[in-house]
Amino acid sequence: MANRTVKDAGTAHGTNPQHLIEKIIRNRIYETLYWKEHCFALTAASLLDKAVELDHVGGVYGGMIKPTPFLCLTLKLLQLAPEKEIILEYIKDDELEFKYLRALGAFYLRLVGTPVDCYKYLEPLYNDFRKIRRMNRNGQFELTHMDEFIDELIHESRVCDIALPRVTARYTLELVDQLEPRISLLEDEDDDDSDDSDD
Repeated sequence: MANRTVKDAGTAHGTNPQHLIEKIIRNRIYETLYWKEHCFALTAASLLDKAVELDHVGGVYGGMIKPTPFLCLTLKLLQLAPEKEIILEYIKDDELEFKYLRALGAFYLRLVGTPVDCYKYLEPLYNDFRKIRRMNRNGQFELTHMDEFIDELIHESRVCDIALPRVTARYTLELVDQLEPRISLLEDEDDDDSDDSDD
């Protein structure tokens, strides 16, 4: 398969899914040892084994602009273009065992998903407060949380050194009845507290 997208992949936002990652970074990924050793001949099923081995998120780092394994696996997902149900299983992670698998699935969904899908499937992850490690541009690790990472995916234009496709504002989607108004878990707790104080 080399570095080509699978034939039945279709398009994402009107382009080859791999082209959602800029050409320079894509070429750097193709040249990495991780890509050549670990990503060659991966399928959607075998990629899962590599994804659960991840121990940090990140984009590129160092003076030579080396891509992280997280970015390599993201590109491999873009090549394979798995069905949406598979990615939703990555994100679901009911046992809360594989936080980096969830982060990978969320990042992929943000890249290829529709705005409605992004809000519908990523916003529930605001309730995941687990710590995750992120590699910065200097190759050093920083501590962040899953909910912060999800917030960046929804609101920022660049995450992990990748330009994200534009997503329609939530308010606009609510106006045209494509999304229900979001009710935060914190609002639910405030309502419960006020009911208790009234009694």
